[in-house]
Amino acid sequence: MSLIQENVPLREYSSFKIGGNAKYFLEVSSKEELVEGLKEWRELSSSFPESDRRIFIIGGGTNLLVSDNGFSGLAIHVNIKFIKIAGEVAKTGAGNLIPQLLDTCIKNSLSGLEWAGGLPGTVGGAVRGNAGAFGGETKDNVLEVESLDINTLGQKTRKNAQCKFAYRDSVYKSGEGKDEIIISASFGLKYGDMEEIRSATQEKINYREAKHPLHLPNAGSIFKNVNVEDAPGSVISEFESSIKNDPFPVIPTAKLLIRAGLQGKKVGGAQVSQQHPNFIVNIGNARSSDVKDLIELEKEAVKQRLGVDLEVEVMFVE
Repeated sequence: MSLIQENVPLREYSSFKIGGNAKYFLEVSSKEELVEGLKEWRELSSSFPESDRRIFIIGGGTNLLVSDNGFSGLAIHVNIKFIKIAGEVAKTGAGNLIPQLLDTCIKNSLSGLEWAGGLPGTVGGAVRGNAGAFGGETKDNVLEVESLDINTLGQKTRKNAQCKFAYRDSVYKSGEGKDEIIISASFGLKYGDMEEIRSATQEKINYREAKHPLHLPNAGSIFKNVNVEDAPGSVISEFESSIKNDPFPVIPTAKLLIRAGLQGKKVGGAQVSQQHPNFIVNIGNARSSDVKDLIELEKEAVKQRLGVDLEVEVMFVE
């Protein structure tokens, strides 16, 4: 029986609820299924043009903008889920959602990931993009990461330093690990008071619920916050009171978008959120082209009015 499906709507796997079909689609719940699926793909795609042999990995789909035209290659949904606790170490499958990991940490009185309260997406996605919030980053707790090489089908294990974590980046996103699929990650934690851990985690969840437009489809922050070192002196002076550590001094992009008068701006069914302007929300059947046009409009406005180049955080799939 074939593991690979055809013409699967990717909008169903995207928090934006935008995008066309994956021409080919593979969902895996174990390393063994992943290996078998990749072997099947090799045979199936051997005569395809290079553009149709591309592979794209989907985790929680919380940081993606999928083209209206879909994806002509193979989309792999990594749904490998398990959480094992051994003392102060939590090992988890790449497909586990961050909230599932946090719940397990709370139940086992393990501290260290409270900063991730309310963080959407999967463990694999968080590791790949070194997700962070409230001054914390995924790299702060990662001990090692296991991955599968798409080309050799061999498993690799990297310690923290070998993952080459950087601001919203890692070896799996922009280094020699780009052709690897994260299978699992181990996190080093510390025993603490269960109720204190629960309270600190819930505090972050409450903040997100109050500040972010979670009632509408979105892909999280569209742009990275701006490194103070990359901002003109006039901008640093104007927004000095808003500078925060994330994890180094940054100016919140939301502040710049407000200053540029972009709150509430619409293109088609996409809108710059009134609640948090670094979010673009799908207010009704938005197309990927609507979102991309709105992103370009924002970049141009902030560049013209403030002299700042914004860097997109959302990943385009086309």
